[in-house]
Amino acid sequence: MGTTATIIVPTFNERDNVAELVARTSAALRGHDVEILFIDDSTDDTAEEIARIAADAPLPVRVLHRAENAGGLGGAVVLGLAAAANDVCIVMDGDLQHPPELLPALLARYEQGDADVVAASRYIGGGNRSGLGTALRFGVSRAATWLTRAMFPLRLARSTDPMTGFFLVDRRRLDLEALRPQGFKILLEILARTDLRAAEVPMEFGERRHGTSKASLRQGWTFLAHLARLRFGKMSLFAMIGLLGAVANLAIMWVLTAAGVPYVWAAIIGAEVTIVGNFLLQERFVFADMRTDARGPAVRFAASFAFNNVEAALRIPVMALMVETWHISSVLATGLSLVVAFFARFLFHSLVVYAPRRRGAGPRTELPTDTAAQRIIRAIDEEAMRPGEL
Repeated sequence: MGTTATIIVPTFNERDNVAELVARTSAALRGHDVEILFIDDSTDDTAEEIARIAADAPLPVRVLHRAENAGGLGGAVVLGLAAAANDVCIVMDGDLQHPPELLPALLARYEQGDADVVAASRYIGGGNRSGLGTALRFGVSRAATWLTRAMFPLRLARSTDPMTGFFLVDRRRLDLEALRPQGFKILLEILARTDLRAAEVPMEFGERRHGTSKASLRQGWTFLAHLARLRFGKMSLFAMIGLLGAVANLAIMWVLTAAGVPYVWAAIIGAEVTIVGNFLLQERFVFADMRTDARGPAVRFAASFAFNNVEAALRIPVMALMVETWHISSVLATGLSLVVAFFARFLFHSLVVYAPRRRGAGPRTELPTDTAAQRIIRAIDEEAMRPGEL
């Protein structure tokens, strides 16, 4: 019989997919003790169609219809986790882009006993993301994944696809009341808020059969706002030090230019002073708990100093171009360029400067080999283990 499980399927106006989804799920899990639980937010007759299919389905099928879809798709998943008849729950979309035939692989990987969550990934060996459609959608997906993993280097160290909507989770390891999902990136919410053992299986992301994509500019904004709520509270020390450095940089420039020093030379001097100052403050207050596992202080300083000087070498000519072409003050131009530079500095320090030293080769994992993902840093700081709220 294996593991008993509940398949949670959030739906929104997807009546045309219900019969095929139930049929393929039943065939894939023949002999397993599972149920399908639809959480329906539809404005059409999807709930009625589910009830009709359930009457003759070869496995238990339930539907909970929400008159108000609080929390969007993420809220539907949390409701499904609370209402499931089994502790092991598998979340999948109702549009058939998540192949039901992969369900046994998720269960089999979980039954190995070393994972609390098993995600279906489009980005590991054997996975396929062709169902994303256009190159633009693929590019946006990859950029969002990269940004998210940089923001949560500890919790997502073993996750190549934290934005997947197809995953298994043991709800006994979750505090459902602590989850505050917004939009449709519920796995990100779970992984960021909970210290779980994660594993992955490859997924061939299918083409959409019926219905329309839920992705939109509004959903993109919701994702970014959610990401900020999860992470920015813990990134604030880095931001505060960066802001302090920017103020110091501007003050140095103001003093030097007032003394007659050409603004380009004043910018260079201000940059060098604040690069060193920022590094010392970050070592002490932001990355203190990571220094043991990271490379030596001289190597960290060299990497940070080199990157920041390269960044400054690129930024200062851009600043000069703004001064000469836009005819704005050098101080304002420097301030604008520093805002952009902050994000580049954060990503570099998170992913490179404080990356852990390589230990031995060890056994191979399910992650892709020879990629930057294997070298993600083990921590930003202790707070990164417990993402906060703004």
